[in-house]
Amino acid sequence: MSYDVELIRADFPILERRVGEYPLAYLDSANTSQKPQVVIDAMVDHYERHNANVARAMHVLGAEASAAYEAGREKVAAFIGADRADEVVFTKNASEALNLAAHSLGQGLKPGDEVVITVMEHHSNIVPWQLLCARTGATLRWFDITDDGRLDLAKAAAENLINANTRIVSVGWVSNVLGTVNPIAQIAAQAHAVGAVMVVDGAQAVPQLTTKVAESGADLVAFTGHKMVGPTGIGGLWGRHDLLTELPPFLGGGEMIEIVRMTGSTFAPPPYRFEAGTPPIAEAVGLGVAADYLAELGMADVAAHERAITAYALETMQQLDGLAVLGTTEVGPEGRGGAISFTLATRDGLDIHPHDVMTFLDSRGVAVRGGHHCARPLHERLGITASTRASFYLYTLEREIDQLVEALAYTRDFFGRAA
Repeated sequence: MSYDVELIRADFPILERRVGEYPLAYLDSANTSQKPQVVIDAMVDHYERHNANVARAMHVLGAEASAAYEAGREKVAAFIGADRADEVVFTKNASEALNLAAHSLGQGLKPGDEVVITVMEHHSNIVPWQLLCARTGATLRWFDITDDGRLDLAKAAAENLINANTRIVSVGWVSNVLGTVNPIAQIAAQAHAVGAVMVVDGAQAVPQLTTKVAESGADLVAFTGHKMVGPTGIGGLWGRHDLLTELPPFLGGGEMIEIVRMTGSTFAPPPYRFEAGTPPIAEAVGLGVAADYLAELGMADVAAHERAITAYALETMQQLDGLAVLGTTEVGPEGRGGAISFTLATRDGLDIHPHDVMTFLDSRGVAVRGGHHCARPLHERLGITASTRASFYLYTLEREIDQLVEALAYTRDFFGRAA
């Protein structure tokens, strides 16, 4: 079956909305994706017919809920290319997954050890490592970027960034601002050569790319459900099973234990040792259905559509006087993901604040994001305070890009007249 975007859009009820007199052009999928009806229905059905706690109640509903929860884990594991389902730890989002990684990996860190990240990271892949280094005395270092928004591998090599003192390397697979696809396997090989653990923030990659975590070179990969047509409130951390069995738990509570005595406790095997308390059960059901939905579409076709719509957007947007794209304008498997961040100025060079751009676009039915997109250090590195971001996904149409460009032209000209 060919990839029919109009047919796919019929699965997403919200895309039929209008904003005033304008059709909704939802171009904020890097922030959160919309949900197909099958995901919504699966969660409603769970609450209506199977709701109970998992791994506790021995009645019929409890057994059904437990089976549904673990089925969600199996579906997600298959979707991301894990070797086994118990390598997938459910968390509430990618941020919690990265905090789990930082807390558990960092137990043995000491002064003189080094953690390496990049300047293009989302705050969720910066702050946990800052907190870890502050707590342990380890040193935080980072990759710089080139003028076209790629990691500066040559500078990193010259600075001996990954070295014998490196214990952890944590890199975003796809930048949520620049769209840059980072060479994860290459960096992982460098990390492993010095005995370091490779952590990957896959929040933007897993929804867009065919993902084979077991073949990626990573040791741990964080991802989140709400960016991959799944519900909010659930994400995951994939890890190599041998590594997960060595890591201490992140949170304490029910179901993450083996035996509890007043003198001490022992812990359950992974993934359960990292899932304290009542988990997001209905959300796991919904995420499993989301994984099935994406798998049925075919991630190769999703990625191809994303490349095509991003190429169309770059070509169309760059014809607009006053618009400057951040990062690379190359599109392809190693080029960029479907997020385009940009600045806008009037014809006489007056910068228009991204919050104003976002507001004016919203008044014309176009949903984008304005700000630093939880990546303030990257914006500082680029010499700007903020940007506007349009981000696309499996349901984005060319006519929505046209609507975006028309709204941007209107915004530019309005502020030009106001000046």
